[in-house]
Amino acid sequence: MSNRLRVWAPVLIAAGLACAATAADDKPPRMPEYGKESPPPPRTRAEVHAVLAGAPPTTAAPRPLHIVLVAGPKDHGRGEHDYPAWQKVWAKLLGTARDVSVSTAWEWPSAEQLKTGDVFIFYQKGDWTPQRARDTDAALARGAGLVYLHFAVDGQKDAPGFAQRIGLSWQDGQSKYRHGVVDLDFGTARHPIARNFGKVRFVDETYWRLAGDPKRLNPIASGKEEGTSWPLFWTLEPDKGRVFVTLLGHYAWTFDDPLFRVLVLRGIAWSAKEPVDRFNDLVWPGARVAD
Repeated sequence: MSNRLRVWAPVLIAAGLACAATAADDKPPRMPEYGKESPPPPRTRAEVHAVLAGAPPTTAAPRPLHIVLVAGPKDHGRGEHDYPAWQKVWAKLLGTARDVSVSTAWEWPSAEQLKTGDVFIFYQKGDWTPQRARDTDAALARGAGLVYLHFAVDGQKDAPGFAQRIGLSWQDGQSKYRHGVVDLDFGTARHPIARNFGKVRFVDETYWRLAGDPKRLNPIASGKEEGTSWPLFWTLEPDKGRVFVTLLGHYAWTFDDPLFRVLVLRGIAWSAKEPVDRFNDLVWPGARVAD
């Protein structure tokens, strides 16, 4: 190598790394790994536009929001329960929204985040401890929103205590699960999150026979298992705060499904006490949509 090339080599390498980072940043927000199984067919644009219909025009500037994304170590195979990848992808997705600041936490929010977060979104293997109970109660008492995705509802040693705060919770030895086709039925739900939804099919995982009293819930969508309808999406309003829960989210491809995004983004907005259509623009980037 000539002396001139030796001088410029670090600069060229740095420039190459910068270009690679820029290229990575330019990629649409999509889960990076689906694993060995084939995802279901993508949604059509017509399907997505149909559920987004009726959104009122946005006029006033939105309220600034601090959203905290809480993840944890993977506990399944490739393309399943990919909490770390979700945290990166959704931090990027939500970070493009107007007047939204996003921070991340591993396993549990920091003391500062617990004070300043407007919405906490949990996607991890859940747990419930006395300290987490105190933190959650304090967040709800000041009016924060809580969003739980899939196995974040695991209550481990205190499923009934967890269920008191979020509605229902996974309980070892009692709760059941199944992977495969999930037919969501929104029935007569009048909740704004359910607007324009009737019946929708996903390929994911359901839970049923959870700890807690279903009568306390405001159900959004249910699915049938063992001949009985069980809640799969619901809301709850304990204290001054709001809680939104979906039991779907096992497979990475579900987070790239635009109809699932509609439901979760509406749940985030609702839990923040904002109009449910606030994040409609985030439904499309990186989503699996057929032209």
